[in-house]
Amino acid sequence: MKIVIFAGGSGRRLWPISRQKSPKQFEPIIGAKSTLQLAVDRVLPQYGAENIFISTNERYVEMVREQLPDLPPQNIIGEPMRRDLAAAVGLAIVHLSKATGEGALDKEEIAILWGDNYMDQVDAFRGVLGTAATLLQQKQANILFIGETPRFANSQLGWLALGEKIGVMENGRPYYRFGSLSYRPPQVACDKMFADKTHVWNTGYFVTTLSFVRGLYQQEQPSMWAELIAVEEAIGQEKYDEVLHTIYPELEVMSFDDAILQFVDPSDALVLHDHMGWSDPGTLYALKEAINPDPEANVTKGQVVVKESRDTLVYNYEDKKLVVAAGLDGIIIVNTEDAIVVVHKDHIGTVKTIVNGMEGTSLESYS
Repeated sequence: MKIVIFAGGSGRRLWPISRQKSPKQFEPIIGAKSTLQLAVDRVLPQYGAENIFISTNERYVEMVREQLPDLPPQNIIGEPMRRDLAAAVGLAIVHLSKATGEGALDKEEIAILWGDNYMDQVDAFRGVLGTAATLLQQKQANILFIGETPRFANSQLGWLALGEKIGVMENGRPYYRFGSLSYRPPQVACDKMFADKTHVWNTGYFVTTLSFVRGLYQQEQPSMWAELIAVEEAIGQEKYDEVLHTIYPELEVMSFDDAILQFVDPSDALVLHDHMGWSDPGTLYALKEAINPDPEANVTKGQVVVKESRDTLVYNYEDKKLVVAAGLDGIIIVNTEDAIVVVHKDHIGTVKTIVNGMEGTSLESYS
């Protein structure tokens, strides 16, 4: 199996921990390693460095090489600019296809993963990947969506509907027909889905074959695919950079869900899920929930004293400064060398709006 890990986002909802110059996937937000390094660690023993690819923005290619020196340089795929995930996934697909060879596209399983997640039950995750590959080899499906067994009714995540239970693998893991995708449904809907156990959290991970996803691009996005094929033909040649920089900026900006996933026939898809300890700290409050979802608990990092407070995160990145917080409820405080943010959890989305507004102003260097 070949693995592609996407690590190109700017992570503005986690500002000021995450910056344009060093987005969240490159930062040790929890523990000593970056989320990208942890993502690679999870798959490296099973699949080897030669089968792991990283998709990122060109500006971060050197950073990826520094953090992942064991990966072959050609396995780091740089996007000239952001064109959303339909273009990014397509670019990764043609690179993996070139590395695989035309004669093996039907047989080569690929896993699409993300470089900004956390997971503390790695063995369960590896088991799910192995099960997905087996189901593909057995022709039980053409694409496997991977979910996390939900721990609470989280309205900040996408959810996968579990269809009919199709069977149980020898390892005891059940698999289900794919139902539907819901992106950040209302809290009332999340409460019901969680209580009824009809849905699981959507990790955004999936396992498929190169031939299947190439077929979807060719059928559903023929114009984009024709341009991507031109890029594929240039891979490994001196003209590659010129071709990529000419074609890629002109690709249509589309989400992968809208461009490809919405056209997947449910009969082609299955869902696997497990208790992998997966979390997606996409915002500062989601980071707090990922570490400790208990609304009575506080989460701290660095020189911090918190008293008479609840549901609060206080991160202090300055060794010679003490941050003291008292009498807080649902407040996020992050102190870095050049910026401090203090925001209530209900207004966490405002942080991204503020950072976006820094572009083109005297404050852009802080973004």
